Amino acid sequence: MTEPRRMEILRAIVEDYVHTREPVGSKAIAERHDLGVSSATIRNDMALLEEEGLLTAPHTSAGRIPTVKGYRAFVDQIAHIKPLSTPERRAIEHFLERSDDVDDLMARTVRLLAQLTNQVAIFQYPHRTLLALKHIEFVLVSPERVLMVLISTNGVVDQRLITLEGATSESELSALKLLLLEELAGESVDNLGSILDRLRAESRKPTAAEGDYSETLESAVFAELRQFAHAKRQDKIVLAGTANLAKSTTDFPLTIGPVLEALEEQVVILQLLSSMELHQDQVSVRIGSETSYEPLSEASVIAGQYDSSSGSKIGILGPTRMDYASSMSAVGAVARYVSRFLADN
Repeated sequence: MTEPRRMEILRAIVEDYVHTREPVGSKAIAERHDLGVSSATIRNDMALLEEEGLLTAPHTSAGRIPTVKGYRAFVDQIAHIKPLSTPERRAIEHFLERSDDVDDLMARTVRLLAQLTNQVAIFQYPHRTLLALKHIEFVLVSPERVLMVLISTNGVVDQRLITLEGATSESELSALKLLLLEELAGESVDNLGSILDRLRAESRKPTAAEGDYSETLESAVFAELRQFAHAKRQDKIVLAGTANLAKSTTDFPLTIGPVLEALEEQVVILQLLSSMELHQDQVSVRIGSETSYEPLSEASVIAGQYDSSSGSKIGILGPTRMDYASSMSAVGAVARYVSRFLADN
């Protein structure tokens, strides 16, 4: 028996099991795959693969299914991820290029990736310590209502409508804007709270040339800025395609509930994404027990990095019985497109 043939048999079993959900026997492999050997020889090789812990026989079935170790060997032998076809790439670009801002891009990306892979798609926000405030703008909606527009350095636009206890004016807003841009522009969101505390303690007022503003306006705006900073400090993910898990209940006979809970709580997923180191074609794969989290022992996660400075990732979560080659290709392609979009915008 040769190593290449054994790996070809493993590949055939993984591919057939992914598509049929049925244990794969030696006769089926001989009929579906041109390996040039008899079913008896394949059966012997399957026994050796089972001894190595790459295959297992469920119940009394004559067929075999891959183990976590078997899936890992299969994924590791993929020398190069097959690129998406030209129509697939164009479809991705056409769908995502219509994004108005980063929030819209995130929403579009997870929907698209969930459709491409039929799994749960995950988009991780940039790491909080690297987020900074880039620009502030005020729009006077009415004398008692102000729209505050906040733009982060990652391109996310946050709009907040502030209702005041008293009236304000364009000149007051202009004066406060000058102060805030001077003090806050380029500052990490982690530092905004302490800077606002300092400004309140110093009772910092603009010069006569800058104009003046009321304490009422300052208090209301500072309160919204604190809420903005708090929200941006919360590491979080955007999800789509959770309903796809319902189609895979047979792959999660005991753990579908905990998997859904992990997705809802997000902390486990965020920790997992942060720990995943990129390998071939800038895609990382964690299979079953490799996630180091028991409720995900029957799940796999594939992730690609879209922001090298923060290590933020895009990925999918699904059962261990998934089409790894196609899913890795889709995740890698979408991550690269999002990276280019952010760089260009």
